[in-house]
Amino acid sequence: MTLMEVEILSNHVYEQLAEALNKLPNGFPRTPSNVEIRVLKKIFSSEEASLASQLNGSMESVEVIANRVELPYEEAEAKLVKMAKRGLLWSREKNKKLLFRLAPFVVGIYESQRESMDHELAHLVEDYLANGGAVGIMKPQPALHRVIPAQKAVKSEWILPYDDVKAILLSSKTFRLSDCICRVQQDYVGRRCDFPLRTCLSFSSAERQPSEDDISKEEALAFLDKAEEMGLVHTVSNVMKGLGYVCNCCGCCCGILRGITDWGIANSVACANYYAVINADECLGCGICRNRCQVHAISEKGGVSVVDRKKCIGCGLCVTGCPNGVAKLEKKPESEIINPPVDFKAWEHERLSNRGLDK
Repeated sequence: MTLMEVEILSNHVYEQLAEALNKLPNGFPRTPSNVEIRVLKKIFSSEEASLASQLNGSMESVEVIANRVELPYEEAEAKLVKMAKRGLLWSREKNKKLLFRLAPFVVGIYESQRESMDHELAHLVEDYLANGGAVGIMKPQPALHRVIPAQKAVKSEWILPYDDVKAILLSSKTFRLSDCICRVQQDYVGRRCDFPLRTCLSFSSAERQPSEDDISKEEALAFLDKAEEMGLVHTVSNVMKGLGYVCNCCGCCCGILRGITDWGIANSVACANYYAVINADECLGCGICRNRCQVHAISEKGGVSVVDRKKCIGCGLCVTGCPNGVAKLEKKPESEIINPPVDFKAWEHERLSNRGLDK
């Protein structure tokens, strides 16, 4: 086989992988420049791409996958386990058997690239998102993430069960605080903020293998408060049940919020069921709320701060940062409240339906 033939065959497996990823609910849209193929080549070996391209969004046993890809059971299992450890696949155990599926690009494969991120991959991802990737991934509904309001900004009697992240943390057993992949990537591109890297909080009701990122429950709760003080937006998976992490986001680095600030995708994140109001008669015009708003929903008019409700995502950072107590969150009327899908399975079904891929 000639070098040209080898290259054509290699490109073919990456094309197949791109198509497989785009068939998942999250999506992995193709772009005119094909930069997404270069992204995949940075992350997957051709052998890994070939195997991953033959998986889908359903959990399958090693035996089923091994038969499909025509590999011995032991060899297939070893390859699948190795890829799952790198975040390229998702795995779980059922009835003492390992099951695997293809992980989505976002949220999934990309977030697992903290250690492998370098200058080239960072710029390739940036090109991909800026030239169609962000719109294709973030515009379809339901949104990937939803906003959780700052816990100190919401009246306790108003807070909806799926917004009570402190209660969710209190019911969990293990906690980790890791570097934010978005800021890691932006450090190579040219970060525009000085927020800390270590802001990605994950938690689980199950015991996990020890990690250098492990923290205590008390530290997790304290960090949640610290993130609000710093001016970071809490976002989580856009579901009611099965939450496993809280991202603490800024509008200049977070891919989800950049959907709004950089790429004009107004619905790239599901807003909280609250909106900010600033009392114009008492506002002293200090501008702190404007600086804390990560999506530029607050502007200055006539010497006071004014909220554009159409842009407000209900994060409550203006409330927690206002030194004069003139900003507050109001709960949206019942006619405007949008409940997230019950769980990830329901989210995937709704997303596939909206993308016309449920047939």
